[in-house]
Amino acid sequence: MSEYNIARYEELGLSNDFMFGKVMQKERYCKPFLEQVLGIRIDHIEYVERQKTIDEKIDGRSIRLDIYADDGKTVYNCEMQTSPNRNLPRRSRYYQGQIDINLISKGVDYKELKKSFIIFVCTYDPFGRGQYVYTFLNRCQEVLDLELGDDTVKVFLNTKGTKGTISRNLKELLEYIETSKIPVGCRNPLVTELEGEVDAARSNKEWRREYMTLEMLKQDCREEGRKEEREEMVRGLLNEGVPVLVIAKAAKITVEEVEAIKQNNL
Repeated sequence: MSEYNIARYEELGLSNDFMFGKVMQKERYCKPFLEQVLGIRIDHIEYVERQKTIDEKIDGRSIRLDIYADDGKTVYNCEMQTSPNRNLPRRSRYYQGQIDINLISKGVDYKELKKSFIIFVCTYDPFGRGQYVYTFLNRCQEVLDLELGDDTVKVFLNTKGTKGTISRNLKELLEYIETSKIPVGCRNPLVTELEGEVDAARSNKEWRREYMTLEMLKQDCREEGRKEEREEMVRGLLNEGVPVLVIAKAAKITVEEVEAIKQNNL
């Protein structure tokens, strides 16, 4: 039996990447969300896409972005991150590179590359310093007030943060993402609107089918990955001369399955 449990669609909150993408694909939520997260004013959003796939031929790999928005001058990539990932900084670097390559491939000269924000909303503290927000710019180590000026910004939000000065709106927004409940005494109208949209989305049968299909595909991929890892371990033990019965117990599979792997390994 798989160890992976699919969360019930009717119980999903905004911290779920599927729900987050569905809600944020609407400009009426995406624009104010980005404004509150970044503390800036955005005139309008020209383009919003959820689960945008960037598939470049350079390294044969692709990335899928939770939300990709463009206001004509700036691009915004916003990701919901609920599982601790020590490689998150490198992931942000990779995303940045792929987004830039995607822009270049559309005929944009590098001098005209748009300003970009890579944003991760984390339901854990990604750097362990207790900050609500961690903002990173490329800065000169020798002259700390000298920025590179490459117009790239990486922002990591921590829903469990306790340090730093942020707006009341952002604090309430982070608390809502963390708890899936409207904070007591909430004054942020966006939070109330988001709760209404999430509640409505939970009743959307088409989205429910889409969610279940995607989650089952993820489960299949995980199980396939575990199967390949298990078979690799079995082959290694066979090559070391470990008895079949011992291998079967260690890998938690039948003797017949070990024998089948053995035959395929000949």
